[in-house]
Amino acid sequence: MQFEVWAPQADRVTLQCDGATRALERDPQRTGWWRAEAEARDGSRYGFAVDGGPVRPDPRSRRQPDGPDGLSAVVEHERYPWRAEWAGRPLPGAVLYELHVGTYTREGTLDAAADRLGHLAELGVTHVELMPLCPFPGQHGWGYEGVSLWAVHEPYGGPEALKRFVDRAHELGLGVVLDVVHNHLGPSGNYLPVFGPYFTDTHHTPWGSAVNLDAPGSDEVRAYLLDSALAWLRDYRIDGLRLDAVHALADTRACHFLEELSTAVDGLAGDLGRPLFLIAESDLNDPRLVTARADGGLGLHAQWNDDFHHALHTALTGESQGYYADFARAGLGAVAKTLTGGYFHDGSYSSFRDRRHGRPLDRSRVAAHRLLGYTQTHDQVGNRAQGDRLSAVLSPGLLACAATLTLTAPFTPMLFMGEEWAAGTPWQFFTDHTDPELAEAVRQGRRREFAAHGWAEEDIPDPQDPATRDRSCLDWSEPEREPHARVLAWYRRLIALRHEQADLTDPDLSDTKVAYDEERRWLAFRRGDVRVAVNLAREPAAIPLGTRPAQVLAAWEPVETPGAGGVLHVPAESCVVLLQD
Repeated sequence: MQFEVWAPQADRVTLQCDGATRALERDPQRTGWWRAEAEARDGSRYGFAVDGGPVRPDPRSRRQPDGPDGLSAVVEHERYPWRAEWAGRPLPGAVLYELHVGTYTREGTLDAAADRLGHLAELGVTHVELMPLCPFPGQHGWGYEGVSLWAVHEPYGGPEALKRFVDRAHELGLGVVLDVVHNHLGPSGNYLPVFGPYFTDTHHTPWGSAVNLDAPGSDEVRAYLLDSALAWLRDYRIDGLRLDAVHALADTRACHFLEELSTAVDGLAGDLGRPLFLIAESDLNDPRLVTARADGGLGLHAQWNDDFHHALHTALTGESQGYYADFARAGLGAVAKTLTGGYFHDGSYSSFRDRRHGRPLDRSRVAAHRLLGYTQTHDQVGNRAQGDRLSAVLSPGLLACAATLTLTAPFTPMLFMGEEWAAGTPWQFFTDHTDPELAEAVRQGRRREFAAHGWAEEDIPDPQDPATRDRSCLDWSEPEREPHARVLAWYRRLIALRHEQADLTDPDLSDTKVAYDEERRWLAFRRGDVRVAVNLAREPAAIPLGTRPAQVLAAWEPVETPGAGGVLHVPAESCVVLLQD
């Protein structure tokens, strides 16, 4: 088989494959590329040495059996016997479920997670969004410090396990989305600089030198990222990608990397004959991300909407520190603004940033499903000092209100694993760095970060302690007992309503109408003929819904249908979904 590697600054490159060494030759057709023919088979171990240096893994390695520092292994993707016939599942109408393989089950493997996919099919979600799977040092971690962007973390089961997971998901009718990280790599186990200018000091990010998207040599770096993204969609039959922190992708070229990526993904979707999509994480509040390329946008298919989360979180908890401050001051008005306009900061002043932020979203050009709405994510839970979920501070009734607002809002809803049954387990920040100096730096950095916010250092979980990961694993006995079982039943009912009522997936963001009472702590909105009412107060609320007859589709606590005056009486910390004639 042919081996090849991009090493534009090298004078000599050698291949070591199954113990044999041979020199590579320059590729006359591609500047900076080296190639050689060698006997190899699925599983053959190999690596490259540049200018007599140590043998390093292939930058485009498909498998790292011994972790980021070991040799690469050949993967013959065509050997896997796919079972499921799969035509794909598009993003419009979807309900996503964010899942971390290492803590979804105690075993922490893809096969163990696949055995629990029946729960998600019964829940009614349509897509499983896997947190990053690329190899990283050690066994347990969040995955955002991965390397080898074409490979699957071996402790999770490696490439074959991911294919089995996707196959099982597709058999159950579930799409699979994968979180990928293009804005930084490593730092531990990152050997890309040995081969070429994958990073540049032209720009800097919170992780150091930026990935080289616009400096000399960036054509091949962009191709490296593009080809990796397409490989997940093609070789593993993944349905979509979540792009981590795209605001940290520094690119001054006329055609932005994200536009190039969206063009390539749309092209692959046409070739494969099934829908594929890209979801961005961005804090820019820039609608150009999700505006069609033909209309001057970058053509991504959706983005996370943190503004909706922040507005809802402050309304539910009363928290007002840091970036929550502006949302807390606006109260329920912040929730109302995001429900009708998508962004809260749409050119308004952000006290957290001490400047204006964002720009208005054109509701006539951007469909509502292009924004993802959620009350909890790995970031919003795990980056709290103790990884506490909303279930640690809210009553079951308020959790039901949060679920109702998320699952009936105009946006594509996303849940964080365990949320659906009000999991009592935290989800904390944990690492397994094999470099002692890096491990200590992460440990001390975490303590300093939260000590600055008033936390005692001894109260901050040690990310390197295996117990921190163990505490974060879901307890699968919880859904069978109260109050978890009741919350789970409510989530199932709301998701079923979202699938049954066409008005709840209407893409027209401008059709949502909201009313609220800040003092009495209730909010109601309509989407077509569906009416939603939530009472966040500790006493009952009388909410005017209009005089059209209505039937109750779902209620957290028993309620009577509105009388002739159109007033709905909602118990304390409760919620109702109705259908008006």
